[in-house]
Order: sequence, then structure tokens, then C-alpha cells
Amino acid sequence: MPLYRDEAVVLRTHKLGEADRILTLLTKEHGQVRAVAKGVRKITSKFGARLEPFMVADLQLYQGRTLDTVNQAEMLGSYGASISADFEAYQAASVMVETAEKLTGDAPARAQYALLVGALRSLSTSEYPTQLVRDAYLLRAIGLAGWAPGFNQCVRCGGEGEHTALAIQYGGVVCDACAEAGTPRVERGTVELLGALLSGEWQVALAVPKQARQLGSGFVAAYTQWHLERSLRSVATMARNKIEPPEGH
Repeated sequence: MPLYRDEAVVLRTHKLGEADRILTLLTKEHGQVRAVAKGVRKITSKFGARLEPFMVADLQLYQGRTLDTVNQAEMLGSYGASISADFEAYQAASVMVETAEKLTGDAPARAQYALLVGALRSLSTSEYPTQLVRDAYLLRAIGLAGWAPGFNQCVRCGGEGEHTALAIQYGGVVCDACAEAGTPRVERGTVELLGALLSGEWQVALAVPKQARQLGSGFVAAYTQWHLERSLRSVATMARNKIEPPEGH
């Protein structure tokens, strides 16, 4: 049908003409959608503020040949203002929406949509530390795309143990026998943190020292870029102690 309704997260926007915007949306039922919002840059626009990046809205759209058109917008999650007011949260949200855009297409992506909405909500309320919210989102988003990392046993041979070698190319921890020369090693706390973020064990994650969080962010940044096979513009700010992928990728 030409006219349809769906929930959507605004991933990014581009100016069009003097008063319009092109929106890149991640919708609940229709996957990624590009649409025109006419007149939203005018001061008199009724729903311009509802169609900013990181906002969640219930939209009515008209299906077009190349771009759909937004006819109505009702606010569901007003996260943009509070996120944009905090530079660290803004950086984290930018990483998240860019990742969501890379991982989704025009097919329904309900789980990715729900994950992103929940992460943006958490960022906007400062429910958990920004760094942890961002890293948890990235690990889970990559996992939903089919590349879930493993932190409980060696991802090469399945051997049990408290492994501390993190192999990006294999997707998690490896035992001493499977670790190749140059494989980065971290404190056990970093491995426990990554596992907790992936499984949603927030109390475990919050108890891990900040140094372990920084090293964990390094793995998450490198692992995300490894699977997306390109550098994210916004990921450069993620971690100072970035774990580099093996050469040749």
C-alpha cells in the first residue's frame, strides 16, 4: 500500500532544498527507509523537532519510487536533546546509529530496532555509564548480525579455562595453544566485562575497574570494524587503547 505506518529511529538527516530534509530511518517493520520530511526546517513546522537524529517516532509515510514521504510524526522517545547535550553520549549515539545503518537493510530488523531504541533510551537517562552502554550495544548488534563473540571458552578448540588472549579474527578468547604469535592479552577482568556486556549482566560490568573497561572498548572497536570491513567515521573516538586487528584484513 502507498500509505503505511511504522515506528522508526532517526539515524541521520540531510538538508534538501531550503526547508526539507532527507531522513535515514530504521523502522520496526520495514527495515531501513529513506524518506523526505517536507518543511521540517521551517520555524512553523509542527513535527520538525520529532525528526532529529536519535529520536524515536510513530510515523505515517507515503511510499514513493525512490524516497518515501513523512506525512505524520508522533513522538515515542524524545532522546535527541538530552543525548546531544552530553558530548560523550553524543559520540556514543553516533557510533551506535552508524553501526545500525551498516548492519541493516530494507528487510525487517525488529531485533536490531529494539536493541537500538533501548540503548538510546539508556544513554538519554544516564542509566549506566556511557562507555558501557555503547560497548554493550555494539557487541549485541554484531551478535544479532550473526557474529556473536565468545568469552567463556576458547573459540577455536572449545577448551575451558580462564583464557586472556583476545583474537579479533576468531571472535573472542583463545587458549594458549590456539593463540597465534602477537595475539593481545588482557587482564581476566576485561574478559569478564565483555562477557557481562554481551549477556546483559550489568552488576558484573559495573564492578569491573575502569582500566579493564578501556581495554574492553579497544576490543569492541576493533571487532566492530573487523566485521563491518570498513572504518566507522564515529568509532575513532571510542578508545585510546584500541586492540588492532591482524595485518592484512
